[in-house]
Amino acid sequence: MSRALIVEDDVDIATLVQVNLRDIDCQATITGNGLEGLRLGAEGQFDVIILDIMLPGLNGIEVCRRLREQRVSTPILMLTSRDEEIDKVLALDLGADDYLTKPFSVRELLARVKARLRRLAPDADPAAGTATRFRLRDLALDTELHRVTVGGRVVELTAKEFDLLALFLRHPGRTYTRTQLLDQVWGYSYAGYEHTVNSHINRLRMKIERDPASPEYVLTVWGVGYKLNDELTSV
Repeated sequence: MSRALIVEDDVDIATLVQVNLRDIDCQATITGNGLEGLRLGAEGQFDVIILDIMLPGLNGIEVCRRLREQRVSTPILMLTSRDEEIDKVLALDLGADDYLTKPFSVRELLARVKARLRRLAPDADPAAGTATRFRLRDLALDTELHRVTVGGRVVELTAKEFDLLALFLRHPGRTYTRTQLLDQVWGYSYAGYEHTVNSHINRLRMKIERDPASPEYVLTVWGVGYKLNDELTSV
């Protein structure tokens, strides 16, 4: 059974989400306080975090930021009654994986939670092959175990960071524009948020590159986008 953390101060909404999560075999813990949500989320015992923005103690944006600073890679779904674009952009830039605005469809919420729990590969193109393990020098990725190592050391990536790296490893040398990466990893509904890609690429480099300022693996193709360095040897 999967485990979810619901950080929501509206008891009715939190309970509604908790009850419906049972239908997808997901047990949920509820807290209505941002500070408590941060503490529980940092323990790393959950498979997904459903996080409201407007919270007592500490707002959801700050909770998300601190969790990512602590290298907590648990998928985060932001849930809020506010529909301001700045909130959405900021949440995604800070490392949130998805975003729903109240009032929301329970069916839509469950679909997005299930997607996070499955950790679906971002590129379902059959031409990509069925390989589940990829290696480039001392960088290794296993899609079945959802694990990344650098020099044998496990690196904790968020779901989106993992999806980006998996996409690059499936297609070494292929250059992706920011729009293409947004479509492949976040989905078409996030059109217009290309800046989010930059933020995630920067965080990914911080975790896998020896010198993030001079990356070896994920390269910038100036004026176009990003690609995996296909000139590196695989061993």
